[in-house]
Amino acid sequence: MKALGPIPAGFTSIDGVLAMGGKPVTHWVEEAGGTPLFLYSADRVRERVAALRAAMPGRLSLHYAVKANPFAPLLSAMSGLVDGFDIASGGELEIVRGAGIALDKVSFAGPGKRDAELEAAIMAGVTLNLESEGEAARALAIAGQLGVTPRLAIRVNPDFDLKGSGMKMGGGAKPFGLDAERVPALVREVIASGAEWRGFHIFAGSQALSAEAIAETQGQTLDLAARLADESGAPLPHCNLGGGFGIPYFPGDEALDISLIGERLAERFENLPDALRETHFCIELGRYLVGESGVYIARIVDRKVSHGEVFLVTDGGLHHQLAASGNFGTVVRRNYPSAIATRFGAEVEEEASIVGCLCTPLDKLADKGGFPRAEVGDLVAVFCAGAYGASASPANFLGQGPARELLV
Repeated sequence: MKALGPIPAGFTSIDGVLAMGGKPVTHWVEEAGGTPLFLYSADRVRERVAALRAAMPGRLSLHYAVKANPFAPLLSAMSGLVDGFDIASGGELEIVRGAGIALDKVSFAGPGKRDAELEAAIMAGVTLNLESEGEAARALAIAGQLGVTPRLAIRVNPDFDLKGSGMKMGGGAKPFGLDAERVPALVREVIASGAEWRGFHIFAGSQALSAEAIAETQGQTLDLAARLADESGAPLPHCNLGGGFGIPYFPGDEALDISLIGERLAERFENLPDALRETHFCIELGRYLVGESGVYIARIVDRKVSHGEVFLVTDGGLHHQLAASGNFGTVVRRNYPSAIATRFGAEVEEEASIVGCLCTPLDKLADKGGFPRAEVGDLVAVFCAGAYGASASPANFLGQGPARELLV
């Protein structure tokens, strides 16, 4: 048997059925009208935010990265928990607007912003994280045509990356941000234009499980921000320190020690250089806030044996949970945490693969894991499905369509 990833702590059962929001998932499936279904726990999100705030210095603000999960009810719930929101497209701008989020709390990063997106963001009062000199020129020209003062920050491509991160967003040649040595000149140009100068966005990597690595990177980020502020000759009003906080997905992964990160950052905040004494700091997190709050539920529609191997065929698959199938950013496929939701906590009885309904061998949610014996009609659960699930998967592949979603 192949090991399964660790199920996040705190999940319980009612009469042998996985429970969320105080009710068995069978209740939520019925309420939603069927499967496949993403369930997101509002309580788990609140608990995660509270624990994070308790561990971090009080001076540090918390932003939610909308790309992790843009489900509107989740965004509405998050608006009372975090201090700001970070978006990566004009589409996400409309999503946060529709969720009733105050747009002056929103910042917009991402390469390749179209003129229409820049115009919409400037008109909305969103902070634009400029990715290049060319984007800066376009934003300033559009703002001039509109007669609006834009709120502009610069995304910096740092000279370092986040060690052990799943995706490296900084260091070396990158499509993200402006190379550090070119930043001071653009800062002076932005300020001279009369725009509202908003500061730096410095994001070195994501999905790291080493607290030491994250703390080291945050220290490097503070050093870089201070140097660039000095070289720019202007105070630094804001600095987004990025994120990178990971969650355990795979066998052997261990939870991140956020207390160490908070302690190291508090020490640095107590000894900031003059250039950063008045700076407002934030971190930008998505996966860490919502990833473990979500569970993907699918129903077994067929049980079959092929050459001695058991396949539990579900009505879901990679078109909803691309990452769990191993086709979203992983080189070697490993199993996400998964279980038979209607036999939750039962003893392992057999080796089985959980597969989807698509006509491709890539459609595999669990490969030769150990499960209690499951039959047609049972529900399977794939955990850590609260981030980069529904919105990061090819829902319309083979005409299947999206999954249902519920915040409970």
